[in-house]
Amino acid sequence: MTGHLHRDLLMSKASGVELLVLDVDGVLTDGRITYTHDGQQIMSFHVHDGLGIKLLAECGVKVAIISARKSPALERRARELGVELLYQDVSDKSACFKQILQELGISADKAAAVGDDLVDLPVLKSAGLSVTVQNAASNMSDYVDYVTTKPGGAGAVREVCELILRAKKHWARCFDKFLGSSI
Repeated sequence: MTGHLHRDLLMSKASGVELLVLDVDGVLTDGRITYTHDGQQIMSFHVHDGLGIKLLAECGVKVAIISARKSPALERRARELGVELLYQDVSDKSACFKQILQELGISADKAAAVGDDLVDLPVLKSAGLSVTVQNAASNMSDYVDYVTTKPGGAGAVREVCELILRAKKHWARCFDKFLGSSI
């Protein structure tokens, strides 16, 4: 694990997380935008991230996705993962974050946020646990509690989910769930 906080403080912050807020481009994806010849957007999501999100939700942590852009592919992926808190075409991520907290009745110190670029800084600064991905824009690591070892779109979100699950003492139960079934 890399980051700025002592491991004990990092785990303490992560143990209190009730909401995980995710950026999309550069966090859930590798940051590249691909268009087909007819103008359709293609997005690639990592399956490890998806399972991490599902495991987190099973343990009672809410997941919200905030994106400055709008994408049918993102809508589909959020639906597949059971993420109901999807906000697209958002020009002010900080205001959206505050609205989500108010609607859920969660304080900012009980939220973790993952971003990769300057537009994410206001949310990262407000969240109780701030995270950026290994391949984030320059200097992002100066403003967060934790930097993932994996790049965005390649398991970084799963890494954050596991961090939270371990801090909440749920990881062993999640892991054992898959060991318990045999064919």
